[in-house]
This record gives sequence, C-alpha cells and structure tokens, in this order.
Amino acid sequence: MMRVSGGEARGRRLKGAVSPGTRSTTERVRSAIFNILDPGLYRGASVLDLYAGTGSLGIEALSRGAGRADFVEWDRRQCAVIESNLDATGYRTSGRVHRSDVGRCLGDLPGPYRLILLDPPYRMEGLIDVLDAIGARVGLIAQEGVVIAGHSSRLELPAACGNLQQTIHRRYGDNVVDFYTYHDGPETGCVGDRQENQAW
Repeated sequence: MMRVSGGEARGRRLKGAVSPGTRSTTERVRSAIFNILDPGLYRGASVLDLYAGTGSLGIEALSRGAGRADFVEWDRRQCAVIESNLDATGYRTSGRVHRSDVGRCLGDLPGPYRLILLDPPYRMEGLIDVLDAIGARVGLIAQEGVVIAGHSSRLELPAACGNLQQTIHRRYGDNVVDFYTYHDGPETGCVGDRQENQAW
C-alpha cells in the first residue's frame, strides 16, 4: 500500500496501480523529488501530473501546498483510482482528472502550470518528443516553471529540449529523475549547475 510522503496528508493511504503496465512512483522517489523542490515554486499554484497512473505525484504536490492539480491518464481504470485517491486524501475539489492521451491533451490544458510531473511507463517510447511538445506549447508552463521527468536509467535525456533546460539529474537505483526549467526566450544554456548521476 502506498502512502503520501509529506505535507498535510502525510501518511494517508493511496490505492496502487490496477492496470498492467502502469508503474507507480515509489514513496522514496516522491519524497526525494519534493525534498529537492523549493515549495515556493508550487505553493498555491497549478500543477500538472501527466501519465498520472495513481495520481500520487499530483496528490503529493497538493498535500505540500499546491493550489490545484490536473491529472492526465488514458486508462479508464486508473482514472477511477485517481478519483478514489483524491477522495481519500480530501483533495477532490482541488484535482481534476482528464481521461485523455497526453499528446492530444496538451493543446487543451489551461495552464500556466508552475510544476509539471511525468513518470510514464518505462516501455513507452518518445519521451523526448513529449518533453519537446511540452516546452513548445505556449502558455502551458509559467516562466521559470519546472518539468520533472522520471524514466529508466537505460534512457538518457538531453540537456535541453527546446525551451526546457536540464538543471538536475538524479539516479535512484534503476530510476532516474531529470529536472528541467522553462525559459521562454533565446537559448541561454543550462540554468545553474547540473548535478550529475547522484545515486541514493
């Protein structure tokens, strides 16, 4: 059984994945992500959880002070899990579940989001293309907003995806988490010092 790792809903139980191929972000990795993030980035702001699965990443953000969260998930059964987890944690009115393909949904989401989280299935191809599309969608991300992508250690993401500049790269076993900052303007290179391959 998964639990919320921090914030006002800390310790609340979350339902796990019910569909084959859906991979839940572990509590340890969720905790690590939010320990790295400055809470001022997303506190009171809108966040987006793509390939949401159980909704654990978006719910973690709500628990730690985000104002609202949109969840995008294609699988109908997993959408029901997200709704149940929002009910269980008391965030039903703060979260909205979109049953949709991520690629088709990006153009319709309201934005701007201060934080976008995605941890798609490891077998999914085209993660770099998705990041390019996120960075290219005008109005989707607030200036200096952050995109966090979880993926297998067998995949290496580039230091830049259009307007997204990678700032942090962390490895936790076979899980890798890359942090990107959004800058809408001329290319400025990587923002800050990239923290390479730090293992848990």
